[in-house]
Amino acid sequence: MKREQYIWALLRIGMGWIFLWAFLDKTFGLGFSTLPEKTWISGNSPTYEFLKFATIGPFTDFYQEIAGNQIIDWIFMLGLLLIGLALIFGIGIKLAGYSGALMLFLMYTAGFLPPKNNPFLDEHIIYIIIMIGLAITKSGDSFGLGKLWKKIKIVRKHPFLE
Repeated sequence: MKREQYIWALLRIGMGWIFLWAFLDKTFGLGFSTLPEKTWISGNSPTYEFLKFATIGPFTDFYQEIAGNQIIDWIFMLGLLLIGLALIFGIGIKLAGYSGALMLFLMYTAGFLPPKNNPFLDEHIIYIIIMIGLAITKSGDSFGLGKLWKKIKIVRKHPFLE
């Protein structure tokens, strides 16, 4: 295996863990960014507080309008879970990579002001670039189930599922 394959595999697993951890913490309140009494499993919206009170910039009205919407909550949480699992296991990398890039772009636009530590670049943009890199490389084939996944008939028929 080439050295760059190790790097892409590590980036894939690392990004997968970032998405999966956000799902787990927002669902079960593991005490990092979500308190146990604010969890999704306790009946709280995982999107409400951020979208209602932390959004800034030209898209504020849009994000505040959808804050706490159950459909948005389900899309957001299932996105975190499925993107995280797909990346960790190395399956559906194209779909997970592009979906994750879109999710990160939406998060970036929710707080659309110049980053605090840099005049124009923050971690969301770097993560988007990584997610696109994961989608266009064969990152799921190394330390993942990508090669087996691509042999499944429906995946062969619909390459966007790779």
